[in-house]
Amino acid sequence: MAKTATYPNDPRIHVDAQHLLRLGAKSRALSLLPKQPARSILNGRHASRLRGRGLNFEELRGYLPGDDIRTIDWKVTARTGKPHVRVYTEERDRPALLLVDQRVSMFFGTEVYMKSVIAAEAAAIAAHRVLSQGDRVGGIVFGDTDLAEHCPQRRASALTRFISSVAAMNSGLNASLRPEPTINLNDVLKQAVSIAHTNALICVFSDFDGLDEASERLLSRLAQSNDLILFNISDPSAHQLTSGLKVTVSDGTKQIQLDSFKPDLASRIKAAMDDRLAQLRLWSRRYGFPIVPLTTSEPTLDQLLKLFGHPGGRA
Repeated sequence: MAKTATYPNDPRIHVDAQHLLRLGAKSRALSLLPKQPARSILNGRHASRLRGRGLNFEELRGYLPGDDIRTIDWKVTARTGKPHVRVYTEERDRPALLLVDQRVSMFFGTEVYMKSVIAAEAAAIAAHRVLSQGDRVGGIVFGDTDLAEHCPQRRASALTRFISSVAAMNSGLNASLRPEPTINLNDVLKQAVSIAHTNALICVFSDFDGLDEASERLLSRLAQSNDLILFNISDPSAHQLTSGLKVTVSDGTKQIQLDSFKPDLASRIKAAMDDRLAQLRLWSRRYGFPIVPLTTSEPTLDQLLKLFGHPGGRA
């Protein structure tokens, strides 16, 4: 819920499919391939360099002058008495699985955008870039009670279907929702583990509400054989809320008042957010996946351009 007054179809509150489709033309400078600009957040920090497409075994043949000795199959060479090499070809494409959080916890923002909007836009931008670099795009879009799974495909129609699911889930969020959650973050991570076995690109767009010990096990499994990137979406209020402050928040129709005069409310909120981020950073170092921090206070594309080391991102 946002402080600022809003209007019907306000793109800071909800996004539609046409808006998400238009982001493709504006995001051509971005890449999710291993080669990154020098200042990119994905450029090898904490052993997080992207591996890119894998290799498929093509054939076993006799050694020829000029062959890389690292490709020699020593077992076959010993058995036959003649040197043999294993020949590989680069995969033509690889699957990308984009996990997009559109739960009610994401329907919040105190400055410009809802967290749900930032997640939707960032996922749409990533989907455009994945397809444009020749890889297959798919993913899981999830709310508190609904989930849409899209098998990764290298087709424009697959991109359109995925973006339509993101927009539909986003448009269903409103301040009056009081769901009884049947889907949590770990459920979606488990499903991703069952789909992405090896050499996939997995991007998670979430505020990571509900993170626990089981989440660590699931994230480590995903990172072990795949490229995993966490897009952590936060709101500045978690770090700016001070004791003795009353904040009125609204979605343009309904509003509530958050009273930080209550004992320890501000400190408890801040501590919870800090603990969650500290946990993610610890796992990032431990398992070698990058965290891309996104905020509700700036346009999504500007943030991504800046974080990926491209000119055009607002400082």
